[in-house]
Amino acid sequence: MPDTHNTVYVVDDDAGMLESTQWLLESVGLKVKAYSDGRQFLDAVEDQRPGCVVLDIRMPGLGGLNVQEELQKRGLDVPIIFVSGHADVPIVVRAFKSGAFDFIEKPFNEQLLLDSVQQALQDTGEATPNAAPSASTEALLASLTRREKDVFLPLAQGYTSKEIAEQLDVSVKTIDLYRARVMKRLGAERLPDVTGLAIAAGLLNPLELRQPAQPE
Repeated sequence: MPDTHNTVYVVDDDAGMLESTQWLLESVGLKVKAYSDGRQFLDAVEDQRPGCVVLDIRMPGLGGLNVQEELQKRGLDVPIIFVSGHADVPIVVRAFKSGAFDFIEKPFNEQLLLDSVQQALQDTGEATPNAAPSASTEALLASLTRREKDVFLPLAQGYTSKEIAEQLDVSVKTIDLYRARVMKRLGAERLPDVTGLAIAAGLLNPLELRQPAQPE
């Protein structure tokens, strides 16, 4: 059986994204195999254990979360780095609860993806979502003020501005202000980015993430 321990499998139905991701990973010397749909990928790894998988969430036919479920049914405990241009908090929560290694939003920072893949390959066989945070993640979180940190964690957990305002006994308007400042300081465009940072830093256990309240 071929050694696939250090192979990165990229699965994405977007041909342009698939090609650019493959090129990026190969540019740093990684062995890459690319697939345009989930079923094709599963057929290829039936008797193998890839080093890690960069997996799109939304694809025609078999989506990323379904691919993750199928890998688990086969007993393949493989680090999965999800990528998505349409992520929301419930999807991020479900992915991490099912054991995702990381979750990165498109368009992604190239170095962020490379760092995540390298860490996944390094930890293959003993990978866990609670791996030590990278220096860049620690630096970002260290840049937050005390009050911003108070808002950061419940925000990452999926609490609404109203719920956070009640927890901290301040106005919703104040929380909205701090929420915007936190996201800007962290370079986060959407809430799933904040959730991912908190999990990467070991501040949140993905198994304990709450489902966000439905909008009133």
